[in-house]
Amino acid sequence: MSVGVKENYNMQLKQIISLISFVSILLSCSPSLNFPIKYYTQHEKQLVTIEHLYSTIYPVKPLAAAFTDKEFNHISLEMKTDSLRYVYEFSLQDTLMKDSLQKYGYDTTTVMQLIREMKQIKCTWINTLDYYVDGNKRLLTFMSIRNKSLDIPFAPEKYFILTFYKQPQYYDADGILLDKRNVRRIRKVNNEIFYRITDKVCYTLSAKFR
Repeated sequence: MSVGVKENYNMQLKQIISLISFVSILLSCSPSLNFPIKYYTQHEKQLVTIEHLYSTIYPVKPLAAAFTDKEFNHISLEMKTDSLRYVYEFSLQDTLMKDSLQKYGYDTTTVMQLIREMKQIKCTWINTLDYYVDGNKRLLTFMSIRNKSLDIPFAPEKYFILTFYKQPQYYDADGILLDKRNVRRIRKVNNEIFYRITDKVCYTLSAKFR
């Protein structure tokens, strides 16, 4: 291959790579335009059920749950007592999971129902996070979801993150979550900007599932 032909080939290759990168960026942004609200609308009943089950469990015995494999057959449970935190990973068929839940005083039936509902809609993780309003601590339910609709060639892996608040929240004209009605400061959760789905439910797309 002559020098001129080689230079032309290298230039064409760079142009192709640049084009692929540009298209990948566009595609990675496109789900944020319609996927979250469409997904929430389609699965609202199940999402509300999961949030309700979790809100029933957590005040009695704090718990966090995260699936650890793409097939959703293994789950990590973070069980909390007054002074200690225990983290166990189980197969969903493992009888030791129910035994461990009973040992630490959890409502086994409710927790197992929560896990089944999470698996059905590919909810990878659920936990409670705290935030502050006027110095007062409040809690929200934080849920991450891995969905095939987010699988885009050449784009980084993404998760659909939902936050459920107990009280209606404030948003700007673009639907961005704010700290307060009269303070136009964006509220970030885990350093992510969140957008309105309902008065109490927000979303973002993130490269991190928690």
